[in-house]
Amino acid sequence: MPFNRIASQLSRLGPGLVLSVAATGLAFAMHALLPAVSVIPVMTLAVALGLLSANIPGTAVVVAGRARPGLDFAGKHLMRAGIVLLGLKVSVGDVLGLGWLSLLLIAGVVLASFAGTYGLARWLRLPGEASLLIATGFSICGASAIGAMAAVRRIKHQDTVLPVALVTLCGTLAIGVLPLLMHPLMLSPEQFGAWTGASVHDVGQVVATAQTAGTAALAIAVVVKLTRVILLAPIVAAAGLHQRVQHVRQRANGSADADNADGRFPPIVPLFVVAFIAMVAVRSLGWTPPELLEAAAVAQDILLASALFGLGSAVRVRTLIHTGGRAAVVALGSWLIIASLGLGAAWIMIR
Repeated sequence: MPFNRIASQLSRLGPGLVLSVAATGLAFAMHALLPAVSVIPVMTLAVALGLLSANIPGTAVVVAGRARPGLDFAGKHLMRAGIVLLGLKVSVGDVLGLGWLSLLLIAGVVLASFAGTYGLARWLRLPGEASLLIATGFSICGASAIGAMAAVRRIKHQDTVLPVALVTLCGTLAIGVLPLLMHPLMLSPEQFGAWTGASVHDVGQVVATAQTAGTAALAIAVVVKLTRVILLAPIVAAAGLHQRVQHVRQRANGSADADNADGRFPPIVPLFVVAFIAMVAVRSLGWTPPELLEAAAVAQDILLASALFGLGSAVRVRTLIHTGGRAAVVALGSWLIIASLGLGAAWIMIR
């Protein structure tokens, strides 16, 4: 009977998973072979392909029909697997090497941009969970942070689609806009790298932006960015603790919601975030040979690109236009907030 169950699951999820992996292969091929799009990260291409597949009449039927269960599975579970492997990119030693002033500045940028984005979103009357997801994605590490926050807050998978699309769009805009501002702002390569790492969302987008200013800019950008990534765990834990306190109060008042009808509390930190922390520890202790790190980096890119294709394939442009206007204003506002804060931090960190 277990075999029949597995076969049934494969039959249900297979078409969507195969489609997401095939689209990821296409994204990698486009990135490698087409000079016009080689500056665009694979993750962004994967989202764009997902958007196209959802809005071209011929493919829209497929992604909304038989492939939908597998695409949803990719968007949720492959995203979590990619977050776990992201931990292998983070070394605590590299982070501490920035110095305590830089660490405090980076943490301040994350917290201030999180609070500013959340406040702006609530002021524009976005739903609370949408405000939380957008604030998390823009202040920490893009789609990966959105996936982690959605898990701990038990936010429906479909509610993550719009925040992921917005954070990917703005991160892509940064690749083109920030390098144009380097010379007018009279930034050194190191300052530009610090600014990029402190204000651009996804790791791939940081690399694509910073490398325009050379290897010195790229080196500091990656370390600053990964310092922001480390903050994913404590911020998610704080959100999980807040969620648990809310449930305790609801139960005390006899008003526990249906999601908690079984009496179980939501986790303070999801298991995959614990695994992410464990991977950070493994990398920091030097237990990983370079070959393993390279393989893990490739696997992470494949997992996250497949997940982002799955999420992108759920976005209907017509629906986005009707429902996403205020969210888009929040996203652009958040982009300006974190870019301004990151620029100030870069000037202080590197004089």
